[in-house]
Amino acid sequence: MSERAAGPAGRTAGHGPGPSRRRVLGIGGGLGLVAAGGFGLAGAMAHHPATTGEVLRSSVPLPEPYTVPLPLPRVLRPVSTSGGTDHYRITQRETVAEPIPGVRTRLWTYDGTFPGPTIEARRGRPVTVEHRNELPVPTVVHLHGGHTPAASDGYPTDLVLPDGWADPAAGGHGEHSGHGAQGSGGGHSMADPRAVTSRVTREYTFPTDQRAALLWYHDHRMDFTAPAIWRGLAGLHIVRDEVEDALDLPGGERELPLMITDRAFDGNGALLYPALDPELRSRPGVTEQYSAGVLGDVILVNGAPWPVHEVAAVRHRLRLLNASNARHYELEAVTEGGRRLELVQIGSDQGLLAAPVRYTALPIAPAERFDVLVDFAGLRPGTLVRLRNRLGAGRTREVMAFRVARRGRDGSRVPARLANDLPVWRRSEAGAVREFAFRAGRMEHGRGWLIGGRAFDPARTDVRTRLGALEVWRFVADVHHPIHLHLVGFRVLSRGGRPPRPQDAGLKDTVSLRPGESTEIITRFDGYRGRYLFHCHNAEHEDMGMMANLEVM
Repeated sequence: MSERAAGPAGRTAGHGPGPSRRRVLGIGGGLGLVAAGGFGLAGAMAHHPATTGEVLRSSVPLPEPYTVPLPLPRVLRPVSTSGGTDHYRITQRETVAEPIPGVRTRLWTYDGTFPGPTIEARRGRPVTVEHRNELPVPTVVHLHGGHTPAASDGYPTDLVLPDGWADPAAGGHGEHSGHGAQGSGGGHSMADPRAVTSRVTREYTFPTDQRAALLWYHDHRMDFTAPAIWRGLAGLHIVRDEVEDALDLPGGERELPLMITDRAFDGNGALLYPALDPELRSRPGVTEQYSAGVLGDVILVNGAPWPVHEVAAVRHRLRLLNASNARHYELEAVTEGGRRLELVQIGSDQGLLAAPVRYTALPIAPAERFDVLVDFAGLRPGTLVRLRNRLGAGRTREVMAFRVARRGRDGSRVPARLANDLPVWRRSEAGAVREFAFRAGRMEHGRGWLIGGRAFDPARTDVRTRLGALEVWRFVADVHHPIHLHLVGFRVLSRGGRPPRPQDAGLKDTVSLRPGESTEIITRFDGYRGRYLFHCHNAEHEDMGMMANLEVM
């Protein structure tokens, strides 16, 4: 039996509309481009399909591209391996670093570094991570792409409170209520009867019952995800397994995790971000100019601006993550002579593809991951290969570079077949078909980013489904929206009624919607029962209401 939800997301859940928290508290001054009673923002942005958002301009002197060495994130060692589980500890703390060489910048970090330390896990071996919050505000940790029990998924109101911060349930100091917001983002009620808060520390449990893949962890605090990630709260989490081990893919120093972000810096080196409340304590949102998304003019890879990395003239594996708040990239690898190297995609968000897909340019939206092979064979030592962004302009057109330093012998290969464990889901077997519109819209007290005409409310169930249910979801967009589902991976069925694009191959957890586009996905809701989310991963859109609740029964 098929079920269709053409209106607000909550209508299929059998739940009354309830008092939306944005209906009560408003969403602030709002999106200046949104016309009353319509979606003027969609029309305006459709003329600029490469970007959704506004660029912040740095005033600090910036280094020339390809002069800073590429840093590689530290791999975290477990504090214990007892009981068949790997146990880790991470402290969230403020630190001063020099992402711009010679310029001191204050960051919020996991264990004092940006990106945070990398956790490497084995499929089938559980991981626990104890996070200690020594930051001045509450935090939440979400393992993006993890098949995670609801209690450890990082629901936005399941806060880890810093020492001295009053429990939101008590309504004391530190609870944000959105009073008088005049920019974009407005306020939220923290009234969530199901919230589970912790004091200073919280242990997250990840069973690691999933395919080998590049995951990432980041802050997910309600209303303040975007500025928290911008300040540095993001790190990598890699799952490995025997299927991947057997493929003779490039490893060791030839496997490069690359977290791509954009940022902006003031004249003193401080991170620029247009928050209504620079302390991120009580007033969510950004100034109106940046309501469609915040873009920086400095491209960082693993926290370094336009870095360069020396490689041997052999095949390398690039583990690409777009951890930018709102910036989209279209990546190409180009030699100084203008030759474009082939990018061979072997994996997606949720692991290996069935077979490689070859590109000369690869688009990647916020939160998407691509596992790509690049072969430097045949290039002479001294050759510079630039990883460029075809969607950028000026210095945002450059990302990083590889300098061929030496010749080498290569025992790796590109298998014709990669994985045979991808799920086969048929549309005809789906028990429900649901539709969700991701659009800018007007609320009673302002404007925001909505799903099915509704802003996020933690007290409302938007979708109910049963454990094991197979469903088709159709997304419709006004502007760019990278849509992420928690708990599950999915297959892309169609775009605009046509077959998926090549980069939609494999099992994904984030799909990039272009302006005016509709996309269908299919997934099975398996693994765990509980409350999960689906939302736009333009982090400013997410903070301004573009999330919804999914209850797996």
